[in-house]
Amino acid sequence: MNGRTDLYVFAGCSVTTVRYRDEILHPLVLPFIAAMGANAIFMNDNARPHRARLVQSYLESEIIPQMACPARSPDLNSTEHVWDILGRRIAGRSVPPGTLHEL
Repeated sequence: MNGRTDLYVFAGCSVTTVRYRDEILHPLVLPFIAAMGANAIFMNDNARPHRARLVQSYLESEIIPQMACPARSPDLNSTEHVWDILGRRIAGRSVPPGTLHEL
């Protein structure tokens, strides 16, 4: 897996707790963590679907080690920096991307 997973896009709909578990955690995160081995740590941010009891119960039942993300601490979450960089690059384009492949 080379330390990466495929990009997953929720096209045209919001992310619910159930969808997050069924479409992200189970098919993508679980095999990725297994492939990474004993030293892997999973980090969610504080989005509502990530904090829900259903998700926390699932992560605990699958014994997925987690890193706590303190509330309102984007500097501690490396993902926030990636989204910022991506947003700046997209905003700097003269023609916005029209497809996922262009993005």
